[in-house]
Parts: sequence; structure tokens; C-alpha cells
Amino acid sequence: MDWTALWLSLHLAVWTLVLLLPVSILAGRYLAYNTFRAKVLLEALVMLPLVLPPTVFGFYLLVAFGGNSPVGQFWRATFGHQFVFSFEGLVVASVIFNLPFAIQPAQRAFEAISPALREAARCCGMSPLQSILRVELPLAWPGILTGMALTFAHTLGEFGIVLMVGGSIPGETKTIAIAIYDRVQAFDFEAANTMSLVLFGVSLATITTTFWLSGRAGRRLP
Repeated sequence: MDWTALWLSLHLAVWTLVLLLPVSILAGRYLAYNTFRAKVLLEALVMLPLVLPPTVFGFYLLVAFGGNSPVGQFWRATFGHQFVFSFEGLVVASVIFNLPFAIQPAQRAFEAISPALREAARCCGMSPLQSILRVELPLAWPGILTGMALTFAHTLGEFGIVLMVGGSIPGETKTIAIAIYDRVQAFDFEAANTMSLVLFGVSLATITTTFWLSGRAGRRLP
């Protein structure tokens, strides 16, 4: 069992979750409540990682963040190492690739909130921020939580993007999914099975707990 790879995967999933939580709330709410000419295009761009092969998406991220790109050159000049094939680059790639898993459930949750409730909050003298914190977020929270769970579980099992952008550097970018692949390539099926069962258990526990919490939150709502 490669515990270092599992810890790295959990570390990556937590960072992706932390960075995407505010993004999912802001972007999901904006897309739910606003209509503009380019909305369909923007929604399509958000959903693009779901339909593009991870190798294609990873290739363009590799080009965008590589050593010859402005981002790559700035990163090397500032921090002294390349952006791709580093944990930081892996986090950014993971955040971009998980946008649809985080934003779409949040958007659907905000869309389900009746406009009459937001109007009532304004009539009661609530500021926009108070309305968001005291009315909208509690109602949208089950959907937001579902998106976070999907993001966490998907990050744990992601293979293509990790391999393209991060490579397989032990202790730096070698996640549990890459470790399983390496064990299969070495015909060490026992180790691959052990790691696969651990990953299966963690992912199932994450989704089950999230559905349970979402159900409890939904029952508490009026």
C-alpha cells in the first residue's frame, strides 16, 4: 500500500475543495440569477471538462502552464522551479478540471430558490449580503454540499489530468490513481487491488456521508 500516494491524493482533494467552494457559490449564484447574451457559451465552457478527453484537456493545460508559457516563465522566475510537474500546478489543473462538478450543482440549487423568498428578504430590510447568508445559502446548501462531495471524490480518482500535468513524481505528484496504474504495469495485482479497495471505500464513504448530510439539511428546511 502506497500511503504517501494516498496522502497526496487526499491533500490534493482538500486543496481543490477549499479553492472551489467560494468559486462554486459565486459562479453558481451568478449563472442562476443572471441572463446575458454569452451565458450559454459560458455554461458550455464550464461543462467542457466533462466531454473533453482528459488527455486533450491536460495537453492544453500543459501548453498553457509549460516552461515556455508566460505563466510558466513567471513561476520559474518567482519560485525557482517549473509550474507543471509540481504539486502547485497539479492543484490548479485539478481546480479547472473540476469546475463542472462544483458549479453545476450549486447553480441548480440557487435556481430552485423561489424569487419570492429573495423579494421577501428585501422587504424585511435585509441587505443583499444578509439575504445571501441567511436565506439563499441555507436553502442552496444541500446542492453546494453535493457538488463539493463530487469534486472531492472525482479528484481522488482522477488519472488523465494528473498524469499529463503532474507526471508521476513520488511524494510530489504521484497520486493513488497513478500508483495503482504503476502497480498494474508491474503485475503487482495484490498491491493494486489493496489500493483500489481503499480508494473505493473512501469515495463511497464520502458520497454516502454527503447524501446523508444533504438529506438531514433538506428535512430541516421549512
